[in-house]
Amino acid sequence: MLRIKTVRSMYNCFPRMAKNQKFISDIFKVKSIPKLFWTSVKTYTLRPNPISFVMLVIGLAMFGLGEAFLIAAGVGVSPWTVLAQGVSEILGWSVGTSTFFISSFVLFLWLPLKQKPGLGTIFNIIIVALVLDLSVPYLPSFESSILRILMAAAGVFITGFGGAIYLIANLGPGPRDGLMTGLVRITKSPIAWVRGIIEVTAVTLGWLLGGVAGVGTILFALGIGPALATSILILRRLFGEQSS
Repeated sequence: MLRIKTVRSMYNCFPRMAKNQKFISDIFKVKSIPKLFWTSVKTYTLRPNPISFVMLVIGLAMFGLGEAFLIAAGVGVSPWTVLAQGVSEILGWSVGTSTFFISSFVLFLWLPLKQKPGLGTIFNIIIVALVLDLSVPYLPSFESSILRILMAAAGVFITGFGGAIYLIANLGPGPRDGLMTGLVRITKSPIAWVRGIIEVTAVTLGWLLGGVAGVGTILFALGIGPALATSILILRRLFGEQSS
């Protein structure tokens, strides 16, 4: 009897395993931002509907909180900060000035991709900066390396989840997200791969120029694409995609 029960329980596990494998494979097939109940009909508007604007703010706040987790973990800055450090080393600028220059250059890359800024682009800069300043001082600091790495990993997922929420609001992406969505639209490639390539490129260039990368940097570079795609899948399955 015990053997029969064991065989049955193992047999029942197969459909669950197949389901999990399908979900993992689906992560690397996401090629577009879905339309959910908070998606704005118009991307470029100064008067968005309230639910789209509220979800934009919530998503950007989560995005900023995730980056704050990465900073508080103390195991490596984001790939774009590494790039800013590298540019600073070469040109003698401050990291802030280098960040501004890089963001401006990324916005310039929007032109051939036919990307346009919206309210989300402006609020991305404002809200993320505010959340970083307000949350970092209050986040815990761990002595354990394992806990710090786990905190960084949590930060990557929170950033990805917040990114999915605010991008689905369809009110305009931030500079890096606009580069990603533009490349995804043109190349028809999965979001996870495109975002991963962008982040790995940024950290590699930064490191070659003299920037400092850590474990958290590598986690972010390799994890933000799948985290964003996973979050899009979860939200799509929870709320159901709206018809055009």
